[in-house]
Amino acid sequence: MRKLLSLRHWRLVFVRIFRLLTAREVRLMDKLLYLIPVLLYWVLPDVMPFIPIDDIAVTMIAAELYTRYMERKYKALLR
Repeated sequence: MRKLLSLRHWRLVFVRIFRLLTAREVRLMDKLLYLIPVLLYWVLPDVMPFIPIDDIAVTMIAAELYTRYMERKYKALLR
């Protein structure tokens, strides 16, 4: 829990996201797996009015899950 409240942790998560999204080795479909849901939630938050989660919280949760998944999938890319 302490890690999730750390600014250093989130800075590193977003650095890793940027690296994954700009890497040529990562397939476009894998990049869109993160971008499409996050962008849709930012543009269409009123579609789900009963979910009381802020846009930045959804982005941060998605970033954490996406980096864990992609770093397991593309281990060679990160070394």
